[in-house]
Amino acid sequence: MDFDDTPDEAAYRARVRDLLAEHAADLVHLDAGEEAADPREQEQALRRTQRVLADAGLVGVAWAAEHGGQAGSLAQQAIVGQELARARVPSLINHIGIGMCGPTVIAHGTPEQHEKYLARLLRAEDVWCQLFSEPASGSDLAALRTTAVRDGEDWVVNGQKVWTTLAHVSDFGILLTRTDPDRPKHGGLTMFVVDMHAPGVTVRPLRQMGGQSDFNEVFFDDVRIPDSERLGEPGEGWRVALTTLLNERVAVGGGGNDLGLSIESLARLAGEKLPGLPAERQVLARQAVGRAAVAALANRYTGYRRLTAISQGGLPGPEASAGKLAGTAAAKLVADAGVRLLGDDAVFAAAPGDGSGEDGAGRWQRNQAWLPGIAIAGGTDEVLRNIIGERVLGLPPEPREDKHRPFNASGSTR
Repeated sequence: MDFDDTPDEAAYRARVRDLLAEHAADLVHLDAGEEAADPREQEQALRRTQRVLADAGLVGVAWAAEHGGQAGSLAQQAIVGQELARARVPSLINHIGIGMCGPTVIAHGTPEQHEKYLARLLRAEDVWCQLFSEPASGSDLAALRTTAVRDGEDWVVNGQKVWTTLAHVSDFGILLTRTDPDRPKHGGLTMFVVDMHAPGVTVRPLRQMGGQSDFNEVFFDDVRIPDSERLGEPGEGWRVALTTLLNERVAVGGGGNDLGLSIESLARLAGEKLPGLPAERQVLARQAVGRAAVAALANRYTGYRRLTAISQGGLPGPEASAGKLAGTAAAKLVADAGVRLLGDDAVFAAAPGDGSGEDGAGRWQRNQAWLPGIAIAGGTDEVLRNIIGERVLGLPPEPREDKHRPFNASGSTR
């Protein structure tokens, strides 16, 4: 692999930098882990930032032109991500819509759904979330209990979802439900687009140990969804969900992207803090930084290879699971090394939006507290190891006695 930009990529990178400089006054600038004092104002500013970037051609870079994208390469998409981080522009508020929901609508939606949703999604006029996990099913997504019952031209939904990122600011979501409990648990599932402002939808934010409330629990009480909002055929929801999950694992670490603070940020912090540490602690800190650097750079460059394969017509496969697993492990090493470098200052967390330097105290602690949740998103580490063992290494699958039994006879409904 050539790690340097090709001449075309270098020209594209220069163009992206020029565009970001041109629109700098209209963009939010926050360091990783930093939050504004007023969450509502931050939400509106992040929506505005995505609209500005979309109008500049920097959102949906690898999406097809017919879906509102730029028909660019995944290498160009990676360059945009790098340059946004360099300019201290935070992750797009609609990153779940762009990385997970949008590809699912493209793959399984109708032309009418494409026209209705995709352009607004790219400009953050509508923010999206993914409604999969439930309190009773944990990592076993196929054991979900939220029901959708057909009633004329509508489906009536009842149930609960949890750990739904951005549900509190979302306008729409993709919702996986059980429509036929007489089939085995992986069958009888159906996916819908749901209006998050519809009657009967209740969103309750969950406070995380890092202090923020990115996750939510969502309740559905007799929520009516028109059949026209179905994604895929009834009973084919698991196949539709796999599209979402595979794209999610690429988006969450599987594409080689940094999760939280970058290795470059860690290097800057090390240059600042290492000289002031006692000699015996310097040795341990240098080892921690070295391990983190090796893991983070290996994940980044392996991710580029994965993106290259996808850009040449491939689809995300089990290798995305390996990438997501490696990405979260590398991010933890980076965050842990950063906190180690802070020394005694690690016990003091700066307040959100305190204006401290780019790698100031507080960001590292918040990232360290945030990362355990990423080890669950898109499949827990244990689930991903099972996928790698079975689909990559060819090991015998784990016994699943309920895989072929009707869901309502498997004991899962108790």
